[in-house]
Amino acid sequence: MNILGIESSCDETSVAIISDEKLLSNLISSQDFHKKYGGVVPELSSRAHLQIIIPLIKDALKQSNMAMTDIDLICATAGPGLIGALLVGLTFGKSLAYSLKKPFVPVNHIEGHIYSGFLMDEKPEFPYLTLVVSGGHTLLLIVKSDTEIIKLGSTVDDAVGEAFDKVAKMIGLGYPGGPKIQKTAEAGNPDKIKFPVASLKNPYDFSFSGLKTAVLRHLQQAYGMEKHVPEADLPDIAASFQSTAIKALVQNAEKALMNYEIKAISVVGGVAANRPLRNAFAALAEKYGKKLVIPDFIFCGDNAAMIAYRGYKVYQTGRRYSLNYNAYPSLTQDTYIR
Repeated sequence: MNILGIESSCDETSVAIISDEKLLSNLISSQDFHKKYGGVVPELSSRAHLQIIIPLIKDALKQSNMAMTDIDLICATAGPGLIGALLVGLTFGKSLAYSLKKPFVPVNHIEGHIYSGFLMDEKPEFPYLTLVVSGGHTLLLIVKSDTEIIKLGSTVDDAVGEAFDKVAKMIGLGYPGGPKIQKTAEAGNPDKIKFPVASLKNPYDFSFSGLKTAVLRHLQQAYGMEKHVPEADLPDIAASFQSTAIKALVQNAEKALMNYEIKAISVVGGVAANRPLRNAFAALAEKYGKKLVIPDFIFCGDNAAMIAYRGYKVYQTGRRYSLNYNAYPSLTQDTYIR
């Protein structure tokens, strides 16, 4: 079966083709121009998706040595995400399905990430513990099958990726915050500044608002209200923040490992590209003797390969969707999506 996947939930336009579970193409066009605005501008994002989606589809078909008529199933991200950006890929995918008389599957973006480890040669084994870390989500889940996910915890305020972006802005590193903090932290001492890890009623929940505030208070106390941070101090601040954020993630994952029977660990989402985080979870997996599956960097960020794969698995369950279906579906419950 030949599956076309389309992803346009934020600032990446992506098109992928999977044939008989083999990835033939996964093209991604990133909207780097948002950097000068300090974040994603929704209207500009939507326009950029409109401009690039047709060329990307043509290139993906050419790379896969296929014609549009060879496609058997069309999948597109239906949410969550920026509504204008989502509508570009979603309506385009529906239009293709209608014109080609092919089935269409709207895909839950977070479920795409949750199952993205299956794009790797070394795949997770059910049941596995998944940490979803991105700019909009921080979730700790047990994935029992293709259709059953148990939510253990989530963030009660900021997502971890959002905290990285906000702290990077505070100390003058700019956007996107994650890569800039990681690079700056390489020369820093992660134990230089003691930032707090939140303790919550649900031991699997996360909170990064307090950590963000602690960084702000440190800047105010050390440099005054103007917060002009000397360049020499940036590495220690970045390293201390990054280390504390990772500690919070590992800490909750370890609690789950001690209380649930799982066969593997998977870390997914944009923040999963952070090398110190990957190293920390490698150490955790080794400590508990669990297989660790973290997608390659290209599959950590938003990509259509995960959408095509997830849409195909949803289709295999027997689910069928009308082109009038306008929600973003979940085979489990939408309650684990914050």
